[in-house]
Amino acid sequence: MIIGNGFVAGRFSSYNAEDGFLIFASGVSNSKTSQIASFEREKALLSDSLKKNRNKIFVYFSTCSVYDPGEKNSAYVRHKLDLEETIKTHADSFYIFRVSNLVGHAKNPNTVLNFFFYHILNGINFDLWTRACRNIIDIDDVFSIIDHVLKKGLLLNQVVNIANPESYPVKEIVTTVENFLDKKSNYIEIKKGGCYQADIHLIKPVMERLQVNFSGNYLGTLLKKYYTS
Repeated sequence: MIIGNGFVAGRFSSYNAEDGFLIFASGVSNSKTSQIASFEREKALLSDSLKKNRNKIFVYFSTCSVYDPGEKNSAYVRHKLDLEETIKTHADSFYIFRVSNLVGHAKNPNTVLNFFFYHILNGINFDLWTRACRNIIDIDDVFSIIDHVLKKGLLLNQVVNIANPESYPVKEIVTTVENFLDKKSNYIEIKKGGCYQADIHLIKPVMERLQVNFSGNYLGTLLKKYYTS
C-alpha cells in the first residue's frame, strides 16, 4: 500500500500490491518552506495512516538534512524529526529512511539538480554558496536498497541513513552541469554553507551486496540518465 502520488511514490509503485507494507510517500516537497499548514497536513495524514494500518509495517522517508549544520534548525527538519518520533511511538513495526538529495524524473523544481539545471539552461542568476556541499543519490539506487531491506526484513524498527558515500561541493555540481550543457552559468558567489556526511554504516553492507556503484563520474552519469532530452 502506498500513500502519495509524487516522485517517490511513483518509484515505489510496485508496493501497491504489497499488503504487508504501508509506504508513506506523501509529504512537504519544498524543504525551504515555512508554511505551517503544509506541515500540519502531513502530520494529520501520517497520524491517521498509523491509526488505520497498525497491522502493516510503516515505511517513512525522512531526510539526511538533520545532519546539516545549516539546516538542522529549519522548520522542515524540525517537522521531520517530529514525525519520526510520532512513528517510533505509535507504529508497532516501522522503517525510517533518512535519504539525501534524490535525483530522477522529478517535476519538483526545488531538487538540487533540477534547480541548477533549470537556472543554468535558462541563464537565470542564482546565489552559489561556496562553502556548501550536497549529497546526491539516484532514486533507482535508493529503491534497490530499500526494496532489498524490506524484502529481507533487515534493520526493522530503526532509523537508517541512505546517502552517497561522497558529498559534492556545490561549485563542483554547478561545474558538472555547465559541462553537460556546454553553457556557463550566471551566479554570485556567497561565502555561506557547510558540508556534512551522514553515517551509512548500517546500510553499507546492503550497498556492497547490491553493487551500488558511486565511483567514477556519478554526477555526470545522472545528468545523462535523467536530463538528456
